Amino acid sequence: MTAQQPPSDALHAVIDDENDFKEWAGKLKGKAVLVSVTPEVRPLFTAPGRRLTDQDLIDMQAQQVNTGRGGRGGRGGGPNDPTFPLKRAQFFAREGVAAMIEPGSGRNDHGAILVGNAPRQYRDAKEPLTVPQLMVASEHYNRIVRLLEKSIPVTIELNIQNRFVDDTVDSFNIVADIQGTDRSDEIVMLGAHFDSWHAGTGATDNGAGVAAMMEAVRILRVSGVRMRRTVRLALWTGEEQGLLGSREYVKQQFGDPESMQLKPSHSRLSAYFNMDNGTGAIRGVYLQGNEAVRPVFTAWMDPLRNLGMTTLTIRNTGGTDHLAFDEVGLPGFQFIQDPVEYGTHSHHTNMDLYDRAQAEDLMKNSVIIASFVYHAANRDTLLPRKAPPRARNQRPTATQ
Repeated sequence: MTAQQPPSDALHAVIDDENDFKEWAGKLKGKAVLVSVTPEVRPLFTAPGRRLTDQDLIDMQAQQVNTGRGGRGGRGGGPNDPTFPLKRAQFFAREGVAAMIEPGSGRNDHGAILVGNAPRQYRDAKEPLTVPQLMVASEHYNRIVRLLEKSIPVTIELNIQNRFVDDTVDSFNIVADIQGTDRSDEIVMLGAHFDSWHAGTGATDNGAGVAAMMEAVRILRVSGVRMRRTVRLALWTGEEQGLLGSREYVKQQFGDPESMQLKPSHSRLSAYFNMDNGTGAIRGVYLQGNEAVRPVFTAWMDPLRNLGMTTLTIRNTGGTDHLAFDEVGLPGFQFIQDPVEYGTHSHHTNMDLYDRAQAEDLMKNSVIIASFVYHAANRDTLLPRKAPPRARNQRPTATQ
């Protein structure tokens, strides 16, 4: 689909609360609306790429203190309302806005364009259509706003091209097994997500994880080592939209976190290992609150210390596919990785390209992952588990 339309006048209209709708009603038709405040672009006094230091790793081993104090809630309909972005987009559609334009910021992007998650409500195909949403570099966004503030007209010409394919609704995961021997009905899983943002090719998020996991499986396969349990590689779809692929797989294969009705295979999964923190070298494992697994991983880590893997932290880490397993009480783990440029330059930006992948780090990671999977597949017993979580439909609500 191609949307080529007459040039649109730019207008800066920061609407961050439903109360602002009335002020801007009738003023936006045909406009290219810049919807955000101008981001501050700060100079880089420190390098955007870095390794975890010894002190960083020591600090990670301590449990974070939870004070129990939550932030103050908003008045509704504004930035603290998770449904507000959709309401605003639908307001713009009703007003006949030509396009929404936002700065690709959120950190010191310096010419990169950072994209973010669309509101969860956009997943529903029955939702009304919204207007095109465009991200531009912060420096470009700020220049347009400065011109408008000086009453200098700005006209924007839009040529937006989107391609739709027949199977956009019916997506898929990729799953492959190495069959086990005497305990082949038990499973050890490893995985990464293969979907990515459109701004780049997704090399570090998460082509790097996919490549490392595939190489780990290749190492296990060509080495000819005997593995008692079946080893299952899973490459997930829809992670960027909310772990859609892994959560649906876990629901079908192991259990439903809403009701905690578990399937027989739930008792036969030993562990799931995930890689989704960029191209950086693995330095340890987030135990995800599973203290009982610490002595096991400590022993497995010992011969890998010369590769820089030294740290176990009881802390949780979020935002990726191991959570789908953790949500139904299965041992799911994400590896600790050197950040390199992940959080500063490549994650969710147009800079997330092949050149950002670090081959030496990824080769180390494949060896480490293969080692962990091998040990889990041959251990006499399944890995220890935490106490299972409560079913979501039985948890108290915020008002209870």
